[in-house]
Amino acid sequence: MADVTPLAEIMVKLLAEDGCPWDREQTLSTLRKYVIEEASEVVDAIENGTPEDHCDELGDLLLQIVFQAALREKEGKFTMQDVVSAICDKMVRRHPHVFGDATAETSEEVLTNWEAIKLEENRKKANSLLSDVTRALPALMYAQKISKKAAKVGFDWPNIAGSLDKMQEELDEIREAVESGSIAQAQEELGDMLFATVNLARKLDTDAEMALRGTCSKFRARFQYVEKELKAQGKAPQTASLQEMDALWERAKSLA
Repeated sequence: MADVTPLAEIMVKLLAEDGCPWDREQTLSTLRKYVIEEASEVVDAIENGTPEDHCDELGDLLLQIVFQAALREKEGKFTMQDVVSAICDKMVRRHPHVFGDATAETSEEVLTNWEAIKLEENRKKANSLLSDVTRALPALMYAQKISKKAAKVGFDWPNIAGSLDKMQEELDEIREAVESGSIAQAQEELGDMLFATVNLARKLDTDAEMALRGTCSKFRARFQYVEKELKAQGKAPQTASLQEMDALWERAKSLA
């Protein structure tokens, strides 16, 4: 089994009085962005990297966990061992079909049990179904999670048609806001449109975050093709016309 003790010991040395000045200046607040960055780089390594890249990025993410635990230990709040013990207890508690007497033959049954256990845990410490959904998630993921929670208690369109109608309604409202010249109103309506789109993704049993990432990857590949072809012509996007770039874009689409 893996042992994180060597990494924890390195972190203690870095945070010591004679340790690293940069590390000693960090706080939980300053480390927030690095957690997000490292998690994103893990995802990128899964999608585009090698197993070696993935291993390296997982190490960087683990460092952030050890770093935060070390800061909390200095405050006397908890230790890295407390982190490990807490997640171990949670995993055992939420897998009664493995560690207890419950049964679950399918993934759907496992998820049903998991949600029921989470609901009971949250009932003891909160009064909202949405309380356990962190607001720091990427917006698309956050939207899908809270809409899924609400849908579980019946707050949802009965079918896909309702979601499609809602998207059209929000699109009409964006158009009205743009035509009125109200940027603030357009921004609000755009948010409503995005939320409606996420709801449709959920209805289609599709992950909105991954769907958008897929489109971003497709856009990136096609735009880079446009850049490459323009460069071969001795041009750059800044000096090419929209018509020229659009023609190359359509060619890139046909090659996909």
